[in-house]
Amino acid sequence: MKPAIRCTLHSIVLTLLGCALLPSAPAFGQIRIGELNSYKSQPAFLEPYRKGWELALEEINASGGLLGQKVEVISRDDNANPGDAVRIAEELVSRERAVAVFGTFLSNVGLAVTDFAKQRKVLFLAAEPLTDKITWQNGNRYTFRLRPSTYMQASMLVPEAAKLNRKRWALVYPNYEYGQSAAATFKELLKKAQPDVEFVTEQATTLGRIDAGAVAQALIDAKPDAIFNVTFGADLARFVREGQTRGLFKDRAVVSLLTGEPEYLDPLRDEAPEGWIVTGYPWYSIKSAEHDRFLTAYQRKWKEYPRLGSLVGYMSLKSLAEGIRKANSTDTEKLITAMRGLSVDGPLGRFSWRAIDHQATVGAFVGVTGLNQGRGVMKDFRYIDGAAVQPSDAEIRRLRPAEAIQ
Repeated sequence: MKPAIRCTLHSIVLTLLGCALLPSAPAFGQIRIGELNSYKSQPAFLEPYRKGWELALEEINASGGLLGQKVEVISRDDNANPGDAVRIAEELVSRERAVAVFGTFLSNVGLAVTDFAKQRKVLFLAAEPLTDKITWQNGNRYTFRLRPSTYMQASMLVPEAAKLNRKRWALVYPNYEYGQSAAATFKELLKKAQPDVEFVTEQATTLGRIDAGAVAQALIDAKPDAIFNVTFGADLARFVREGQTRGLFKDRAVVSLLTGEPEYLDPLRDEAPEGWIVTGYPWYSIKSAEHDRFLTAYQRKWKEYPRLGSLVGYMSLKSLAEGIRKANSTDTEKLITAMRGLSVDGPLGRFSWRAIDHQATVGAFVGVTGLNQGRGVMKDFRYIDGAAVQPSDAEIRRLRPAEAIQ
């Protein structure tokens, strides 16, 4: 090979390699938003969640996009692993040039991305993780959270639990950040509401691998008057079936986080428990113009009914879009300023993002489980505004780092 030709080929190879290593640039006139979640690990919630934000994306672009540009969501699976989530978030920001990131499901994963947002100074909207630490102890000025926290949902359930006037309580929860946080908050708030209450046993189970028979028997042996349950998904199904087989729930009150959500109630079919006090999403009985519009659009696009995940995905991306519109920019600092105090119209009504702790005031439905034509439903429910169950500003200042409040 002649030297001149060899030199030319060498230059071409170097050029190609250099291009391969460059971050992928957004298409002309496009705003990129990053999204990451545990799709393979938690499909029951996250498949509807994806459909929710895809509907929101379609509506945003159909109305002209943002700042005169189309919006693209770059989505990745975080493998339900905090380390992987941080690596993927970095890829979304550095390589894909996302102007903000949203998503995550498990609380430990959400906390990892919360810290990433602080270190990299990028806006992160935590869509689903419920641990209080995301907006309080580990909160930072770059992180916002959509769903009601464990404190907020426990605050909705505790008044109903106190009305039962049961003294001996047992708890069962998945043994990771969300479950631990929910159990601790419920105990603290119920003790304040009912000082003579006793907690006779706690069953902390491995997420996704509950030994339901052993758990049910341990609860029976403790002889509680009532049970507070935090399990969800496949763990909930196993717990319900084993508990019913062994007579665990007979003459015992059960208060249960999340169990009224279609993602977890529907798979139980006619085995769904009756009379449990729960939080959830009774989409089939909500009567409001806002929800009717969402329900019609969702069913038209996906040919199925929404789940709670559908709402979470939809409201998350809609919130980011409203923040960008208000900021008239994708600059992180301008976005933070715009998001603090931002009001958004959602399927459950108008909600806002509190400036002091970056928590949305989205509420939840509290009701009682029942059966209707062979499937579990929520009945006797009411919607509780998230703003009504958040602690005072003085309490938040005690819990949240001072630099995160400025």
